Amino acid sequence: MAETAAKPAPVQADGKPPAKPAAKPAPKAVAKPIVGPVNFAADGRVRRRISLKYWSIRNARLLEGFYKAFAATLVKLDPLWRAIGYERAETPVAAVERAVKGTLFDCRMCGQCVLSSTGMSCPMNCPKQLRNGPCGGVRANGHCEVIPDMPCVWVKAWEGSRLMTEGDAILAVQKPVDHTLKETSSWLRVTKAAAESARS
Repeated sequence: MAETAAKPAPVQADGKPPAKPAAKPAPKAVAKPIVGPVNFAADGRVRRRISLKYWSIRNARLLEGFYKAFAATLVKLDPLWRAIGYERAETPVAAVERAVKGTLFDCRMCGQCVLSSTGMSCPMNCPKQLRNGPCGGVRANGHCEVIPDMPCVWVKAWEGSRLMTEGDAILAVQKPVDHTLKETSSWLRVTKAAAESARS
């Protein structure tokens, strides 16, 4: 059987062999995102660089006593607040409250403070803003499901409540947050309600 003749190699018009197709570039490796500390709080604000909230929880009993004395003093000043006008006093008092509670508790100024019922741990720092205990996603180390580098607000709240004389207040069911009160002074609201109750 006759052998099949080999086909001649293709050549270009200029007599040179055709150039080999360029090799496809290797796909670039996609950099994986770095998982680290999250620099925002539950309400989207940048976390405060200076906050004593864990110190406040460890010293919840001391602050509980101070808060009772402070609240009683504010009620005694009710004649002054009425002379000035509670509405007129709102802006400067809220500014002082924001500065003090922001440093001590990383306060979110919800206007419905329940620190005395939550072991001096502000529940508004919870990414889910839960007001009646933790979610089901607390990590084994007691940290938050959403922000892994942050201890669960409610784990710390329970720890703080065990140090307080009236720590069982943490078992009371809290009302849903009224967002219309955000950025208002809970000090003045509680004071006004207590003073009106005392007068009636």
